[in-house]
Amino acid sequence: MKPSEERVQQLPHLVRLLMLLTAAVVLVFVVVLTHIYGPPATSTPVVVEDEATQGPPPAGSYHRPATPAPDTALLPRTAAGRRIRYGRELIANTAQYLGPQGSVLHLSNGMNCQNCHLQAGTQGFANNYLAVAATYPKLRARSGQVEGIEKRVNDCMVRSLNGRALADSSREMRAMVAYIKWLGQGIPKGKKVYGTGFVKLAYLDRAADPIIGKAVFASKCQSCHGPAGQGQPLANGRGYQYPPLWGAHSYNDGAGLFRVTNFAKYVKAAMPYGATFDHPQLTNKQAWDVAAFVNSQPRPHLRASHDWPDIHKKPVDHPFGPYADAFSARQHKYGPWQPIEAAHPGKAN
Repeated sequence: MKPSEERVQQLPHLVRLLMLLTAAVVLVFVVVLTHIYGPPATSTPVVVEDEATQGPPPAGSYHRPATPAPDTALLPRTAAGRRIRYGRELIANTAQYLGPQGSVLHLSNGMNCQNCHLQAGTQGFANNYLAVAATYPKLRARSGQVEGIEKRVNDCMVRSLNGRALADSSREMRAMVAYIKWLGQGIPKGKKVYGTGFVKLAYLDRAADPIIGKAVFASKCQSCHGPAGQGQPLANGRGYQYPPLWGAHSYNDGAGLFRVTNFAKYVKAAMPYGATFDHPQLTNKQAWDVAAFVNSQPRPHLRASHDWPDIHKKPVDHPFGPYADAFSARQHKYGPWQPIEAAHPGKAN
């Protein structure tokens, strides 16, 4: 065969080889362009990991100490003093007296008031009781009625402890009210002192994210509250060292902490264990996102159709309609809340 004929026969093979090489070059070019200009496929996991493991922020702007509580050691050894001490004991060890195996009554879910009102209601910005006596009785928008301290205590029994109300005339109610009034002694009527309520926490410019919050919970919270939010019971089975954050034994969806803004402000000032409002352990974003995660988990439901009879007074983050605006229930629950607040000038959150 002549050399020219051999080259003619090899020509189709060369063309196929050239086409394969061209396709390979184009594929490499597309991969490179996608890598440079395309959306980063791993961006979300990196953000979650960074936020979940981020260390504590520097001490904030809260430099002065919270208003101190009176010293229980100074209580007189009188009938009044014994009543106040019993009231404090009921707050600190509620389940021992009023829980499923309580020695007095079986009313609550096994949590203690102190699980949310830290140090028996005396820790600054951790559901502190000191201003209660000075601000009650008061008109509460949630019920649309003037409420006394007894109603406030029973709201916690029914909602936060997912239980039943105490009789106002019971020895236990009178003791808890006596303790709360004693804590607020000397505080002028209508005055709120520093350390009560919640810390200020700027809104996020986005919705609080339960997915990111799940990673925050795993990193910052589950060592105490358990991977399933089940808490850690006390050795005697009466109450919790660390309370359950969701599930059948946690607070129900009518509790104040079921509002994401309340939960975020609370954990910012008091969690994880050992944190204080002036030495927080969570960043603002971590507080918002872990609050969204915890309050997206299942928990008991409270029939509370009479809450907020004037819907115009509902807080911006109340998770149940109807609403006096067109924002969705999801946005009311998780945010962003600034547009909702802007639509209701003067509304207090």
